[in-house]
Amino acid sequence: MIVAGERSGDVYGGELARALRARAGASIFGCGGEAMREGGVETVVDAREFAMVGITEVVSGLPRAYRAFNRLMAEVDRRKPQLAVLVDSPSLNLRLAERLKQRNIPVVYFVSPQIWAWKKWRIRHIKERVDKMLCIFDFEEEIYRRAGVPVEYVGHPLVDLVETKLTREEFFARAGLDPSVPTIALLPGSREKVVRFNLPPMLECAGRLALSRKIQFVVAVAPSLDLAWVESQLLEGRAGKATIRTVTNATVEALHYSGLAVVASGTATVVAALAECAMIVVYRVSPISWMMGKFMVDVPFYSMVNLLAKKAVVPELMQNDFKAATVAARCEYLLDNAQARETMVKELRALRPRLGPGGAVGRAAEAVLKVLQPAGVAARA
Repeated sequence: MIVAGERSGDVYGGELARALRARAGASIFGCGGEAMREGGVETVVDAREFAMVGITEVVSGLPRAYRAFNRLMAEVDRRKPQLAVLVDSPSLNLRLAERLKQRNIPVVYFVSPQIWAWKKWRIRHIKERVDKMLCIFDFEEEIYRRAGVPVEYVGHPLVDLVETKLTREEFFARAGLDPSVPTIALLPGSREKVVRFNLPPMLECAGRLALSRKIQFVVAVAPSLDLAWVESQLLEGRAGKATIRTVTNATVEALHYSGLAVVASGTATVVAALAECAMIVVYRVSPISWMMGKFMVDVPFYSMVNLLAKKAVVPELMQNDFKAATVAARCEYLLDNAQARETMVKELRALRPRLGPGGAVGRAAEAVLKVLQPAGVAARA
């Protein structure tokens, strides 16, 4: 069984499923989205049923998630998998790991919960419930090793996944944009509630910039979102007369071929770093969620690129600082200052070795099979 509760985990789970099926002909079911289905996973529960953001937003989604969790456990009891791979999504997967441990089903956790940032007490639950932790960031391995959790650093899957499949000309033609005009990519997030908070100020920023310069914008729409819904947000007038287009399944190209990006904090910042795109990182949730979350987070930065660099490589505009005028001013500075952009890109490029040499999914698959083989022997015995 493979379980992922959000878009990035779905992508990694799909790649891991392909690798496991290629190596061992594994039959796989679980929870995920389109990427895992394309990878050959029978998704008995869709990841969107667990999609919740912030603290207040979680409350309204709990009944739906509870029902989905029970359906997933019913399938576990019916199919009795030899092993479970849980991908990221700790709020879901650590609870699931507890139930699986009660049933003596070995658990491999792929993409470590960010215990170094918040909810550090979860390390106790991980030690009790997880048979093997697979980390994607190099500094995480020592944290688990010190805590007595079996661990292996495999590297970041995005090192292999961030590659352009369209030429510059093909991308701009597909987006319906002019390749000669400066372009800013807008990445508002992969979940609807995140987009509802982050896209409106991004569009207002675009409208402000379009008043004083010739510029165009492309919104990279995640496959987990309804394109028609996202485009309906563009029609609400927040962007004024700015030229804005949308693209799907072309996030890497949108970043690679744009001179600058405004990116909602999350996995997309790592994608932008690998695409060597200068960026401004933004994020907004409900005021109550923000206030409660501030007391639980213990890190000097919010974006992974700054955390890896241990300094402010990219600007971060969070919550009350995330205003259209402020983002527009930061964009103008970077657009008009080629040296500042080049310095940022150079520092982003320097982070690449921190993400591993490539081949992360293959190493993860080999680690999973090492745990699975003894389980299979025990099951046959």
